[in-house]
Amino acid sequence: MSTHQHEEHDHSDHHEHHEGHAHAHGGHGHHHHHAPQEGQGRTFALAVGLNVLIVVVQGVYGFLAHSTALLADAGHNLSDVLGLLLAWAAVWLGKRKPNARYTFGLGSSSILASLANAALLLFACGAIVLEAIQRLLDPAPVAGFDVFVVATLGMIVNGFSAWLFMRGSKEDLNVRGAFLHMAADAAISAAVAVSGLIIMFTGASWLDPLMSLIVVSVIVYGTWGLGRDAMRLAMAAVPPSVDMSRIERYLTQLPGVRDVHDLHVWALSTTENALTVHLVMPQGHPGDAFVQGVVTTLRRDYSMHHATVQVEFGAACQACVLNERGHAH
Repeated sequence: MSTHQHEEHDHSDHHEHHEGHAHAHGGHGHHHHHAPQEGQGRTFALAVGLNVLIVVVQGVYGFLAHSTALLADAGHNLSDVLGLLLAWAAVWLGKRKPNARYTFGLGSSSILASLANAALLLFACGAIVLEAIQRLLDPAPVAGFDVFVVATLGMIVNGFSAWLFMRGSKEDLNVRGAFLHMAADAAISAAVAVSGLIIMFTGASWLDPLMSLIVVSVIVYGTWGLGRDAMRLAMAAVPPSVDMSRIERYLTQLPGVRDVHDLHVWALSTTENALTVHLVMPQGHPGDAFVQGVVTTLRRDYSMHHATVQVEFGAACQACVLNERGHAH
């Protein structure tokens, strides 16, 4: 896993007159951390290729074996291919350098991809449920052996794909979405394989659509959390891994700081966080070394990859508070 670090920039303190009061600005510490590994592109390519193969095999044998579960699994795998392509595109976009229009870069595309992934998976689940209910009402003979063999193949391929994404799933919501997709597919295929085995020995064809409904409920439960987290990040909420009270406590206890306000934290991508804060320091600006030290600590200990610290005198603070009450500052 490789980490790309851009040079940190120190901006000298300066005074800016704004609406009749002065602000002493601290430094802007910039550190862009691109968590997606260099090998992540190969991982997505391999997973997409394997899933396209499984979609074709399951789709063909689903029709031949009259298996709703296999067809549903094929449809679900197809949605995964589309989801993986979205996630892959987001990883690529996230590596693009910032420009005059997108000054933070395009990392936020990973949040949109996570949101689309969750929506796509829920849509696929709805299609599976509809087909399963129809088959329950009008059961058809199912070739149990074919279902067992093809579903077992799907389970192996999806399990392997999930394993490929496992390492990055804890750090990146987008990769976590891909991991959940693959793990869900492996679970579906395992359940379908078991139902095929039972049908082969008992002839209970109704078990095929019933198994589809059971697996869908498990998928929806897991996807709901992914979609909720992605929606919150898209709404500029504090990322779930960030402890705001801990950050505020650290800033408040800094020497010379009398008050902390306008503290904002949001996600720049599924792996990068940003922070802005105003520190009230009546004794005056403490110097660039102090500000850069705060930025470095925020990055190292609190996962704030892009922090902007503004230092204010006590007199200017009151005007800022009044301004904040009227509108966002």
